[in-house]
Amino acid sequence: MSASQAIFASQAITAGWMEIPTSAVDEEARRRAEDAAIAALVDQYAGALYRVAYSVLRNPSDAEDAVQEAFVRVLRHRQTLAEVRDQRVWLIRIVWNIVLDRKRRAKTRPETDDVSELTRVLPAKGLSAEELAAAAEHHAHVLGCVNQLPAKEREVLLLSAFDELTSVEIAAVLGISESSVRSRLFRARNLMAELLDHERSLR
Repeated sequence: MSASQAIFASQAITAGWMEIPTSAVDEEARRRAEDAAIAALVDQYAGALYRVAYSVLRNPSDAEDAVQEAFVRVLRHRQTLAEVRDQRVWLIRIVWNIVLDRKRRAKTRPETDDVSELTRVLPAKGLSAEELAAAAEHHAHVLGCVNQLPAKEREVLLLSAFDELTSVEIAAVLGISESSVRSRLFRARNLMAELLDHERSLR
């Protein structure tokens, strides 16, 4: 390097021409913060999303695939995370749309009522192994009745009873009014009562 080139390089460094741009550092910090936020979402909501997916698809492999696809979509839209007011409802809406699309395309694996698999979607706190198995059997029986409901009533009941969403949250997931949710839930519960009564009369 000539003396003039050395002087020019020294001036460039002094002027900041050869420094790493602050924007690049900020961008890397932002991406790390987003990655940490997404990892926290996975830890906090993966179980809930699996319950949503399984309640519709009734197949463990398909349910796991749907949850993974939901988080892939979150990664694609990571820049919108800060704008989301209710992350739980937002994530459930994403996975709900995924499972409905898969159900419509009818490319899912065969449904299963395997009791050992159903225990994954049930709360286990305070339950013995025998109680959990009994609860899973009952859960499978109820899901069989739910499957007989009309689609609109079935959707709100699944989100309410099995995924424990409020009417406001269900309205946000389905994109309908809260009053529509309440009326569908009313019809669904009445139909379920009739179906369960019929089932009991056959035993």
